[in-house]
Amino acid sequence: MPDRVPVLTIDGPSGSGKGTLARLLANDLGWHLLDSGAIYRSLALFAMQEACPLDDVVWLEDLAQLLPVEFKNAQTYVNKLDVTKEIRSEACGEAASKIAVFPKVRQALMSRQQAFAQFPGLVADGRDMGTVVFPGAFMKVYLDASAEERAKRRFSQLKDSGYDASIQDLVADIIQRDLRDKSRAVAPLKPAADAVIIDNSGMEVTEVFQMVIEQARQRLSKA
Repeated sequence: MPDRVPVLTIDGPSGSGKGTLARLLANDLGWHLLDSGAIYRSLALFAMQEACPLDDVVWLEDLAQLLPVEFKNAQTYVNKLDVTKEIRSEACGEAASKIAVFPKVRQALMSRQQAFAQFPGLVADGRDMGTVVFPGAFMKVYLDASAEERAKRRFSQLKDSGYDASIQDLVADIIQRDLRDKSRAVAPLKPAADAVIIDNSGMEVTEVFQMVIEQARQRLSKA
């Protein structure tokens, strides 16, 4: 692919391990990394800071176009403030899922996401990376796991970050968020037609990484 930036996309529901896999792949390949979820979560946080109702599409679209978000050294900044931990809260994730259903909001953030595609390559993690944002990606992965498995992972992450949570509440929240993401009219969560689908329930992240990196390198060598 000498004439365009190679892009590897990883889509899937919340808690499927997309972020961890994406970071491992980007580090191994020496490529740029796009965490699209951080962009939506940053917009949700910005909206809440500006007292913007999460159903006010016009206001949300304006905020999306002005969103003062930056990514530096694996940290996320909004208005020059480090919000890396804050945007990973359950409240922020829930708010991000709600605003992500609006087509105009998604469109406003589209070019910002696509701008991350720079040489030598990009690993993009999200919900619609392979289906909408980067449909020409040379490799697309759809990562999934059971709601119970994802709830356990999320519980561990929250506990390590100092947040309280309940496994039962997390399972219920994941099921509700999956339904909302999969049933939205624009860019619903689903595998791309040519995606490599992996259910990693019970799998170690290193096993998934090896599976994906081997296929990626094979495809790159033939490009």
